[in-house]
Amino acid sequence: MTQAPTAPPSRTALDRRTVLALAGGLAATTAAGAQPTEPAPLSDGQRFDPGQVVELARALAKKPYAAPAADLPDPFKDITYEQYIGVRAQPQALLWAGEGRGFVVEPLHRGFVFTTPVALHAVEDGVVRRLAYDRNRFTFGKLKAPDEGRDIGFSGFRLYASFNGAQPTDCAIFQGASFFRALAAGQSYGVTARALTLRPAEAKGEEFPLFRAFWLERPGPGTGQIVIHALVDSESATAALRMTLRPGDATIVDIEATLCPRTALEHVGIAGMTGAYLFGPTDRRGVDDARPAAHEVDGLQIRNGWGEAIWRPVQNPETLQISAFMDQDPKGFGLIQRARAYADYQDDVQRWEKRPSLWIEPLGSWGPGVPQHGWGAGAVQLIEIPSESEVNENVLAYWRPKEPVAKETAFSYRQFWCWSVPGAPPLATCSGTRVGKGAAGKRRLFLVDFTGEAPFAEGIDPNTLQAALHTAPGSILRPRVYPYPERKTVRVVFELDPGNDTSCELRLIVKAGDKPVTETWLYRWTP
Repeated sequence: MTQAPTAPPSRTALDRRTVLALAGGLAATTAAGAQPTEPAPLSDGQRFDPGQVVELARALAKKPYAAPAADLPDPFKDITYEQYIGVRAQPQALLWAGEGRGFVVEPLHRGFVFTTPVALHAVEDGVVRRLAYDRNRFTFGKLKAPDEGRDIGFSGFRLYASFNGAQPTDCAIFQGASFFRALAAGQSYGVTARALTLRPAEAKGEEFPLFRAFWLERPGPGTGQIVIHALVDSESATAALRMTLRPGDATIVDIEATLCPRTALEHVGIAGMTGAYLFGPTDRRGVDDARPAAHEVDGLQIRNGWGEAIWRPVQNPETLQISAFMDQDPKGFGLIQRARAYADYQDDVQRWEKRPSLWIEPLGSWGPGVPQHGWGAGAVQLIEIPSESEVNENVLAYWRPKEPVAKETAFSYRQFWCWSVPGAPPLATCSGTRVGKGAAGKRRLFLVDFTGEAPFAEGIDPNTLQAALHTAPGSILRPRVYPYPERKTVRVVFELDPGNDTSCELRLIVKAGDKPVTETWLYRWTP
């Protein structure tokens, strides 16, 4: 982790991958326009009230959308990644450095693919203080510094936090569209969260909302948390977010998001996230790579409204795949990295085993005068996009409400940036899915492992465990269950015969009698 208590950080090799992963999406966010950086006043010397950010979003939603002016002077508009990382904040640019508050903020310069201006503010003693751009607070490497007095502006910020009382190190980064990342102690950046997701994978193109402004409340010493307010703007909607971030062995972010549509939102994603999946044990066909796997997430985990625990391994498909898991008031979902050993990847640069899992727990939602404890009816949506590069974040998951969102609606939820999902039910979890050539024709051989105490609990004879296994369409051949008490693992082996079909939906639960002892394993087979 980069340490930055009183000095700016050095950029790491991982940042290059992060930047390249964002570049494709950012290309869609730089439409021409002339709107100033800050859409409405909440500036120096004003008293701050969190409700004012919501009022800004409401007021902005009543106006036609005007994209922010994203033009940059030479040489910043055409610089390379290597040139961009040479632009570094000097110590005097860091917010709250050396004050012992447990958090340090580094403003990030505009340039490279990060062209959209973002207004940054500190809230200190209840009063707003805008962070002013000053070229003298940055070094520019081999680039020529901008002209004196030229306000280039910021593209976001990096947050450093004190984990377990240590000096502040990397904790979160808010930069590019409405993207942000966070870390638990000891982790490296991986999965990306989205403040708002609009029309992903649609034929007319995805809409990428933009962070327009942030207000960061100065944390009190020893509080262990920071409150961040954000204003988001897009062609179809605006949003106001209040995020309370608490770093730790699992970094927790409580989010209250108020969505203000400009038009009825037919396809909106709440609590969206993206991650990279290039290959793994399920799909090594055509892979010529010395590593066993390369991914920052390996599955979608769901705890649905009926309490069922679901695991769906993700894939790098040949063609675009979209899956919807219908639900009512889901208890949780997220893109998860379960493979946690160096041997799972053997990648000395990327260290995939250190990437965060991101788990979402919905807390509530409400419209005008209509509060409810859950999120109502909808679906956890999973999109898997073909990819030829590990820098592409080709797996997307989010909650999609059943009904279009036409009026102001608020959603609250909790993010866990974690090593393992909290509060798991007492069931064996899927610890491995392997797929290979079957005995004949188009058949595919599956080896599915579940690990945990439940199949070997007192009163259960592991030799009587049964696999409840179904596919639609296609047929299942030769299912077998192999218990391994010494490893607390049950392996289910079977063949899938898809016949002439090009997609099969599989479902598997291991039971002791009528009682499930594993989570539900789901899988979509495609050629």
